[in-house]
Amino acid sequence: MTHGVEFLPRFFENRVFLGNRNGICRSKTRFRNHPNLYKLRMIQVENLSKAFGLKQAVDDVSFSVERGEILGFLGPNGAGKSTTMRMITGYIPPTAGTVKVGGNDVTEKPIEAKRLIGYLPESAPLYTDMTVEGFLGFCAEVRGMTGSDKAKAIDRAIDMCFLKTVRHQSVDTLSKGYRHRTGFAQAIIHDPDVLIMDEPTDGLDPNQKHEVRSLIRRMGQSKAIIFSTHILEEVEAACTRAIIIDQGKVVANGTPNELKSKSESANSFIVTIKGTETQEVRDKLGTIIESSKVTIVSDKAPTVTARVFAKKTDENSELGQAIYDVATQNSWQVSEIRKEEGRLDDVFRDITRTDT
Repeated sequence: MTHGVEFLPRFFENRVFLGNRNGICRSKTRFRNHPNLYKLRMIQVENLSKAFGLKQAVDDVSFSVERGEILGFLGPNGAGKSTTMRMITGYIPPTAGTVKVGGNDVTEKPIEAKRLIGYLPESAPLYTDMTVEGFLGFCAEVRGMTGSDKAKAIDRAIDMCFLKTVRHQSVDTLSKGYRHRTGFAQAIIHDPDVLIMDEPTDGLDPNQKHEVRSLIRRMGQSKAIIFSTHILEEVEAACTRAIIIDQGKVVANGTPNELKSKSESANSFIVTIKGTETQEVRDKLGTIIESSKVTIVSDKAPTVTARVFAKKTDENSELGQAIYDVATQNSWQVSEIRKEEGRLDDVFRDITRTDT
């Protein structure tokens, strides 16, 4: 036993193990019978700001992430995403505001907070003269693991990140994809409760991106995860919630579906008709009182495809039925009537578009 050490809460399966300064451990039942304990607010960011000279990189940002949440961090280049993530991990100090990880203030209790964090920075640095196993062993030792615990942690990280075939290979001989996986493996070597990842799929091929997204979804069931990305489809594929940051400020915060609902195309209908003139389609669909406007998507004869937009004040209207009624009354040959959910890329562009 190690004496005189304060143990942080650690979670294994359905039990939480706690410790005190005398090294006396005790345990109690965890998440299954205590749903509120499972939904711990693992990351709390309040009024966070960072200035570099006259440049305000992050401006009064506030949000929280609970255990079991996967938060996508979106924004154009230079929006403040990486700077915010670096402050959360304690890599750089904030100019103002606070960050708490697992209840620990990152500035006042940096060691306690950082023990809970796994961090994958953009272009993660690796020791290229080490083997993959040797590098992960070094990272495990830095995290305080020795003996069988260290060996199990290495095996687990290698298995989760699909590194078995390069386990004994020198890092400097790895492809970019395998180097990225090795960086990912060091971030999860200690099975952290919080994962912060900057562009975790950058530079990976489509198969590797799929593997990483699947891994993030699995880990997100029991951890609090933040990852930044420029790939909007990743938000829909892996995130339970997303934040859009622009010019250092949070400009949108919600689930992917909530954000998509802000798109102009949300709740609109795509209608494809054969054998009817484009102008007739536009005019007849334009008479529907539940619609705000009609645009022609394609008019390659003999097929016309139109988009009918719903009025924002009546998003649950019977627009689809009204379109069908117009088509029936005019004996149109309709091949498709499809409702649109909205598009994240439309919302992203509308919110972050720079005025010129």
